Amino acid sequence: MSKIGKRSVSAADIAASLEKGRLCPVELVEETFANIKSSDPSIFTVLLEERAFREAYASKQRRREGKQLSPWDGIPVAWKDLFDIEGRVTTAGSVVLRSNAPATRDADIIVNATQAGLISIGCLNMTEFAYSGLGLNPHFGTPKNPHGTGPDRIPGGSSSGCGVAVARGLVPLAIGSDTGGSVRIPAALNGVVGYKGSSIAFPKGGVFPLSATLDTLGPLAADVESCIGAAQILNGRAVAIPKPTPINTLKFLIPTNVVFDGTQDAVVHNFEACVRVLEMAGATVIRGVCTEFDKINALSAEHGYLTGPEALDLHWDLVHSEDAARMDPRVLNRIFDAGEMSARDFIVIQRTRARLIKENRQALGDQIVLFPTTPVTAPEIEPLEKDDDLYLRTNKLMLRNTSLGSFLDWCGVALPNGTDQKQMPTSILMSMSGGQERKLLAAALSIENALALNL
Repeated sequence: MSKIGKRSVSAADIAASLEKGRLCPVELVEETFANIKSSDPSIFTVLLEERAFREAYASKQRRREGKQLSPWDGIPVAWKDLFDIEGRVTTAGSVVLRSNAPATRDADIIVNATQAGLISIGCLNMTEFAYSGLGLNPHFGTPKNPHGTGPDRIPGGSSSGCGVAVARGLVPLAIGSDTGGSVRIPAALNGVVGYKGSSIAFPKGGVFPLSATLDTLGPLAADVESCIGAAQILNGRAVAIPKPTPINTLKFLIPTNVVFDGTQDAVVHNFEACVRVLEMAGATVIRGVCTEFDKINALSAEHGYLTGPEALDLHWDLVHSEDAARMDPRVLNRIFDAGEMSARDFIVIQRTRARLIKENRQALGDQIVLFPTTPVTAPEIEPLEKDDDLYLRTNKLMLRNTSLGSFLDWCGVALPNGTDQKQMPTSILMSMSGGQERKLLAAALSIENALALNL
């Protein structure tokens, strides 16, 4: 039997029920906190009960007077613990920042969400400083993946609490960050939808960084429509769901290099089943080498990774202080690894990345790149906690597919597409060049519906 207690709930459906008066914002928040308190205590790092009820009562009054701020006024939302919330210290999944000064204002996207009437429920657990794709956290505990049979499995990272909270139905929306896969991976491993925009898709003021170059943001939700609505609200825009793009007008590229290496049989099987659905619906599907993938791997092998030097610079004083002993040693060691890179390595990576993005954008045009979000389903937690070498190998594998899109500044949507033999979710990732977010999301609506009807 599955360990999941409740299924993820559509924010778009909740919005419709609120609009029709079938749901009360206050009762919805009461139920939300009751469910959270009876669930895995590692999912949230803090609950914002006083704020949430204040916002819920205000939303109830607005709806009573017909003055709601948006159609989504009254919907609960939770935030990865790296977004500034006024009056609270932003801990970014770490204990070493607790002595910092509290934030003096909300992060930009939280301001936008509040102005649309969304209700902030709490802060969600994450990998310390967002620096891992597995989701383990020795400080606040590791949220347990709600799927599958047998031993507890990882949630995926770094937005670990986001994926589990949505999968368990605790909140309809969770907002995370994604530098190399940190929205898409936990969405994939927990069987929910995750959307990350390109680097300029969301305002990033008040967000604790990992990589100034690669950081972006995005929602996790039960369905694509909820992700679209959330993305629009986070950008301060009115909710307007685009018309789904007919599948027979879509063109897909399936790379034949890198992204299928070492992939589990179940992941490949479920992926190919999705491809058959798209082909039967009239989509154009081609397979071929994505030359940029091999160039990225060669660049990394010779010069290192872009995130490392930026993380080392950001945390320089901390990792050279006594407080470093209180950090997750796996995160600390990854940060220190960047110390072996030279200034020229960093410049070469930046220069080459700019060129590859331009070349790839021209090569792709309006094609959607399609491959598995992760090569494997969620592995067990305990072996990873006991074996640092296994942790590093698994982390590298888990980040491999998603990080390629991050390097090329793609936007991406991770969609659940089945399970393996142990009932662990698999996921399909569709990506387009940065700036084509609207086209990607409109296509994702059609693809989600086709998969739901045919798988």
